[in-house]
Amino acid sequence: MLINRVIVGSMYTNAYVVSVGKKECILIDPGADAALIVRRLETMNLIPQAILFTHGHIDHTSATRGILEHYASRDRQIAIGIHREDRMFLGSAAAQHNRDLFASLGENAITAFESFDEEIPEAEFFFADGETVLDTDLVAMHTPGHSPGSTCFYSESRQVLFSGDTLFFNSIGRTDIPGGDAERVRSTVSERLFELPAATRVFPGHGPLTTIEREKMNNPLVSEGATI
Repeated sequence: MLINRVIVGSMYTNAYVVSVGKKECILIDPGADAALIVRRLETMNLIPQAILFTHGHIDHTSATRGILEHYASRDRQIAIGIHREDRMFLGSAAAQHNRDLFASLGENAITAFESFDEEIPEAEFFFADGETVLDTDLVAMHTPGHSPGSTCFYSESRQVLFSGDTLFFNSIGRTDIPGGDAERVRSTVSERLFELPAATRVFPGHGPLTTIEREKMNNPLVSEGATI
């Protein structure tokens, strides 16, 4: 599995290009800068077959429309997937739900919100806890707390976890936002993610990469200061 990280947008979101074949890949959390992501794909000679969201917040989704339009012009269709409990962040209701989310964090957050493309397409499929995602070796792990539908993607064979905004280097997902639940994210991380093999590499939604072993030893399990 070839994994390439692209840091995008005003909130420095980690978007991931994950190869699933010789010339195919999936995108995880293309949060902004569609043109930059497309250039990376073309450099790698990969075409996305799907876009997966770890959750629906706009800093993880806003490049979607630009990417879809680019590949539609080449007669390529890309499926979009999210957990059903975060579906309100996509489609016609997306802009208002995301604006309400950012408004809860103050004026600076609204300024950040306005830097994103607010037109987020609807999902074409939903994944549930324990399901294998499409034709990949990634399994969806529903990990609510940062948002109701927050989901990690785990490959047991490759010992890789895409943790979205549930688990970070030395932190966990913030919960002082609409839909956040501090107790759920703490229990999710400690009871599910920390039960994964210690050598599992963690690719989070923001910030540096880490491992399960490192986080079990050092993560204080506090949400203060974490990035959306």
